[in-house]
Amino acid sequence: MNAWLERQWYRGGLWSRLLLPLSLLLSLVVWLRRSAYRTGLLSSWRATVPVIVVGNITVGGTGKTPLVLWLVDFLKAQGRHPGIISRGYGGNARDAVQVTPASHPDEAGDEPLLMARRASCPVWIGRDRPAAARALLAAYPECDVLVSDDGLQHYALARDFEIVVVDGARWYGNGAMLPVGPLREPLWRLRSVNAVVINGGHAALGKGAYAMALRGDEFHRLCNDAETAAAVDFSGKRLHAIAGIGHPARFFNHLRSLGLDVIEHAFPDHHRFAAEDLQIDHAAAILMTEKDAVKCFAFAPPNAWYLPVKSEIPDCLGEKILEKISKVK
Repeated sequence: MNAWLERQWYRGGLWSRLLLPLSLLLSLVVWLRRSAYRTGLLSSWRATVPVIVVGNITVGGTGKTPLVLWLVDFLKAQGRHPGIISRGYGGNARDAVQVTPASHPDEAGDEPLLMARRASCPVWIGRDRPAAARALLAAYPECDVLVSDDGLQHYALARDFEIVVVDGARWYGNGAMLPVGPLREPLWRLRSVNAVVINGGHAALGKGAYAMALRGDEFHRLCNDAETAAAVDFSGKRLHAIAGIGHPARFFNHLRSLGLDVIEHAFPDHHRFAAEDLQIDHAAAILMTEKDAVKCFAFAPPNAWYLPVKSEIPDCLGEKILEKISKVK
């Protein structure tokens, strides 16, 4: 069903005309809800420190998590003490709870656990983001800036800087709201954000837009994280690639850009992997994303490897963020 929907959203389909009234109704609901927060009919909670929201306006993965990790590293290099909050999608936790590298993925969710392993800063999750923010700040009073992973549409949390991440390969699909298209909010929402980051793609960047590229070419063995391998070590071997992310093709294409010929296994986003998912006959190596790997460490076979990636983003985006949040009192 998900694959069929994506084909309609990104390649077009006559069926969408039948659902156009639903799309228009959702656009109206989104506008009314946003207006209610902007006019004070609904209240937002404001933290005692600046809040940066990294989100998207489309359904599916765009590359928010690598951007959050880049942003945290940038802030720390400037002497800041950031903390991360997230909904913890895919996890069981309902109340605000801290995520550590030792947390279980079924409770924390895959992306928060990945960030806890990589960011070296406090990570808290909760369906109520203001509650997660309050809990983090109470536990870590030295924290002087919050980065919200996703949450662009979670207006209950006031924010000082908004970043929208866009998939540079798929962009906005047919440009329509759900269920006709992939948009969570209409495209006019982009006019009110502080920055738009384009993940991949080669289109000309407009004002307020920044290019992001994901780099990674060193694989880690799941059952021995300290053991690494280069892409050339897998050349000429029978390789299977698995991906349970929002846009699996991005990972498969990245592997091919490293010169690897892979057999693809795409899973739904946030798929809860089990041991049988990795039992692939005659596979010299099974390659996966780091987001998937955090859910597979406990049962990974010796031939399973994951590929960490890092974002490359112009420092001028970080400078713009610092300029804005430095004025927050």
